[in-house]
Amino acid sequence: MSTAIPSLRRSRDVALLVAKAREGDPRAVARLITLVEENDDSLPEVAAALAPYAGQAQIIGLTGSPGVGKSTTTNELVRALRSAGRRVGVLAVDPSSPFTGGAILGDRVRMQDHATDSGVYIRSMSSRGHLGGLAAATPQAVRVLEGAGCEVVLVETVGVGQAEVEIASLADTTLVLLAPGMGDAIQAVKAGILEVADIFVVNKADRDGADATYHDIQGMIGLGDRDPAQWRPLVLRAVAVKGEGIESVLAAIDKHRKWLIDSDGLLVRRQARAAAEIEAIAFASIRDQIGSLRSGTGLAELAERVAAGETDPYAAAETLLRALGRLTPTF
Repeated sequence: MSTAIPSLRRSRDVALLVAKAREGDPRAVARLITLVEENDDSLPEVAAALAPYAGQAQIIGLTGSPGVGKSTTTNELVRALRSAGRRVGVLAVDPSSPFTGGAILGDRVRMQDHATDSGVYIRSMSSRGHLGGLAAATPQAVRVLEGAGCEVVLVETVGVGQAEVEIASLADTTLVLLAPGMGDAIQAVKAGILEVADIFVVNKADRDGADATYHDIQGMIGLGDRDPAQWRPLVLRAVAVKGEGIESVLAAIDKHRKWLIDSDGLLVRRQARAAAEIEAIAFASIRDQIGSLRSGTGLAELAERVAAGETDPYAAAETLLRALGRLTPTF
């Protein structure tokens, strides 16, 4: 056993890592997610090995402003899901410092209740400056947890305020957490969360102002122009720190999942998710190619010419794209 642990930590044997992850080995899962985060050269092989297991997990996203109780709610949802015998994965995305690039990654500290439970895998990830509330590696990390046999994957976003909408493209069901005294319904509209939320949870509902927050959100939903066939977001109350309302939240998640299946919405969401993944990988490849030009003289020379007024940015961009060899500008 003493020799197996370090070998797994350093291993790039993808077939071995996936096989061990399928057996529930947490070290293998950790190593695969690390390869994903580091954008390792073996990533295409990892993705190919995990492809047969894609789409088997229920993916639930949690977002909301800092301080609304996302981590506490996640902790209680894990507890309830484990009580039902379900294997759970948690991806908790923490903001990275714009100065040092580091992140506290403190969500595992808040979820110590499940630290010794072999049926729970918790991974904190740094956003590394990626906007939208998620880390760039999150979709592939979700695939790793699916491959590891997690039946439910909870994805908790950064919680930075008004840029938390990316989770809607990743999750089957998106929960938006609100709390009394942390902004009214107009603030919710500004943040764009009315459009991405499948379920609203007014957490800390034992505090003053909870009823007003609840009714404000209900009112804003009622004002929306919604097709009768569309899902109408549910609004619930909870006190996650006391475990109150969590069963109602899980019931609402199950209700939304049933609606998705009955309306073929689940397939539509997952196809859109796959399209977004493909697009992101393609764009990353293009950025890498442009970066190679930046390190040479091509981009620098074009920048000098634009700055000197010898050419315009569109013409320079066309030259840059054609230099990549297989791209044609669309402007």
